[in-house]
Amino acid sequence: MLRDSLKADSIVRKSGQLPGAILPGKRIVAFYGNIRSKGMGILGREPKEQMFRKFEKVLAEWQAADPSIPVQPALHNVTITAQGTPGKDGKWRLMNSKATIEEVISWAREHKCILFLDVQPGHSTLEAELPKLTEYLKQPDIHLGIDPEFSLATMPGIRPNQRIGTLDAKDINFTINFLARIVSENNLPPKVLTVHRFTRKMVTNYKNIKLDPRVQVVMHMDGHGEPTLKKDSYHDYIQTEPVQYTGFKLFYEYDPKPKPHHLMTPTEVLTQLTPKPLYIQYQ
Repeated sequence: MLRDSLKADSIVRKSGQLPGAILPGKRIVAFYGNIRSKGMGILGREPKEQMFRKFEKVLAEWQAADPSIPVQPALHNVTITAQGTPGKDGKWRLMNSKATIEEVISWAREHKCILFLDVQPGHSTLEAELPKLTEYLKQPDIHLGIDPEFSLATMPGIRPNQRIGTLDAKDINFTINFLARIVSENNLPPKVLTVHRFTRKMVTNYKNIKLDPRVQVVMHMDGHGEPTLKKDSYHDYIQTEPVQYTGFKLFYEYDPKPKPHHLMTPTEVLTQLTPKPLYIQYQ
């Protein structure tokens, strides 16, 4: 692992990027949710073809707002989901079936999207959950998201949605190392890792996160609300605690409520946020 990391570092020093790296040369625009759920996001809320027609319009809006960076379409499917009941092992999470995962992979490839598999560990841990996704992450067009909001292993007795969970730098470092090993062992281009965040305590000891050129880390501002609140959260938890790349989420259902609040446009996002996010997610 150390040898591979040193080799990767030497390539980065020479060329600036590992071959096949998506960021910063493209802006990822993703539809988020679960294809089996109407309540988790735009991915799954609408019929498939209707959703993809909407997605094409969104992609065109982003490309028009910043013609200097190609748009990379993505689907972001919550694949291990925190649950309202503990389950047989008391871990409060459930993984999508193999059929569901394979179906969302086919959706992504049919529409030339990369795919993110998102993990809400509940009362389990990333160490226990991530290996379940190894067979999928060995594929070059499949990437990973982790969600501290639903990571409750340090909060015994707390149900998901009762309190906001947390991950520490050591958990994120484990994830980076897990992905880096998959990249090296399978001769893959770098993986993108998104980390959801909208409070300070969701990610602790961020300065201890250790980057690896085989993994591109996106700290993703995940909060909903009116534009001023969202911009303040991005400033406080993303801009002022930088890790590597940045992301920003837009909520079709929650951001426009109550009136006169509205869903921020691509131009508003790009002109009002610093740094300009390279990962955009719609829920």
